[in-house]
Amino acid sequence: MMIKKAKFMFLVVLAGFSLFSCSNEDKSTNTDTTTTTPPATTDAQTFKDVAYATTSSAQKIDIYVPAGVGPFPAVVLIHGGAFKAGDKGMESANAAKLVSNGYVAISVNYRLSGEAVFPAAVHDCKAAIRFVRANATTYKINPNKIGSWGSSAGGNLSAIIGTSGGDTFLEGTQGTYLTTSSTVQATIDWFGPINFASMVPEALALGFPTTYNVANESQYLGIADANNPENIALVNKANPSKYIDANDPPFWIQAGSVDPLIPYTQSFNFYNDLKAILGESKVGYELIEGAGHGGALFSTDANLNKAISFFDSKLK
Repeated sequence: MMIKKAKFMFLVVLAGFSLFSCSNEDKSTNTDTTTTTPPATTDAQTFKDVAYATTSSAQKIDIYVPAGVGPFPAVVLIHGGAFKAGDKGMESANAAKLVSNGYVAISVNYRLSGEAVFPAAVHDCKAAIRFVRANATTYKINPNKIGSWGSSAGGNLSAIIGTSGGDTFLEGTQGTYLTTSSTVQATIDWFGPINFASMVPEALALGFPTTYNVANESQYLGIADANNPENIALVNKANPSKYIDANDPPFWIQAGSVDPLIPYTQSFNFYNDLKAILGESKVGYELIEGAGHGGALFSTDANLNKAISFFDSKLK
């Protein structure tokens, strides 16, 4: 009799947890979540190389879950590497910072430009978001509180995820959970390229070398020259500014004043475009004096705390 009673009480608690984790769901994140049993442990856990789609071996994520019962807000981390290099392991320090502050961190690998050109990387990142939202209970995630954070090429991808929620062209058909929302509720863009067509004149205006080019962005788009006006229609499809509307989440943008690879005016112009539609209260921008393309000034504990503070204000 005692065994049956204990089993009954466990089922009641489990049912209550499931109801709690799915509460407060709004239409922007309506999802066909799977029904899987939450992990029995309250210890911190790491899940490596979880496949979110099956088109490519690159389509894997690492999921870092903090200690505790949850559900926790989550942040999808998108690595840089000029769209042609890099790996999800590059985000381990930011993941650790997030986990220590009560977030599930999801670091994404996506198809690089040598394997598949735009919009493949966007499709992959959105598929990864759909996957973790659909499996929110398994990974102790609050499916209504998911953010994105990327730097450089990852900054572009984080930004376009933030502005293009529901766009059919960029949504893609990767993965299983195609009716689950890929929207995010907060976005950080660290020095991402935004408008590939204006990068060269902006760089020259800031005193960059005359040899400055957009070869990496061109390869990402699968064209010879992203700076050629003949390619403007395709370039615009990869420009996060072109998708901005009043439903977009809050943004936090940072760039370095001496970044030799991405003109900081890319970030500043994007900030102004967002602010014009979302209002000043939903968009933040900071130019870090003396900072280059990432590096020590971005990764100080004080600066990482700014990122955490932004996510705390939007996701907690």
